Amino acid sequence: MPRLSKKTMYVLEAVLDIACNARPNPVQSKDIAQRQGIPQRYLEGALQHLVRAGILRGVRGPKGGYRLARERRRITVAEVVRLMEDLDDQDEDTASSPLGRAVVQPLWDELHEDMLARLEGVSLEDLFRQARRAGVADGTKAGGKAADFDI
Repeated sequence: MPRLSKKTMYVLEAVLDIACNARPNPVQSKDIAQRQGIPQRYLEGALQHLVRAGILRGVRGPKGGYRLARERRRITVAEVVRLMEDLDDQDEDTASSPLGRAVVQPLWDELHEDMLARLEGVSLEDLFRQARRAGVADGTKAGGKAADFDI
C-alpha cells in the first residue's frame, strides 16, 4: 500500500497544528516542533515551501509565525501531500527491472493516484474536527468559534 513519507506526515501534522492553534497569535515553528515532536531544522524549510504555495501565510517579527492562508475547509490533505512530494521529488520511478517497470510500478502509481483522489475529499476542516473530537485541538480555547485564517 502506498505510504506517506515521514516528512509528509510531519508537514501534515504541522499544518493541522497551525489550524488548531493559530488564534489569536500566529504559531511559531519551534512551538509546533515541540508539541508534535518534529525536527525543527526540517520544519522551517517545509513551512516556507507551503507559504510560497499559498497554503500558509508567514508573519514576521518577534511574535511572528504561521497562519493558514485560506480557510481550513479550502485546503485539502491531497494538496499538502502533492506539494511535499514535489519538494521531495518522490515521483521518480523506483523499479529497476523490466518486470518492475512494466508491472509493479504502474500498479504502485495507480494505488498512489487512488490515495490522492481519496485525500482530495478530506479537508483540514475535517481533520480539525476530528482532532477536536479526540481532545487534541486547542483551536477553541477562547470559547467561541474563531476565524481560521487571515485576509
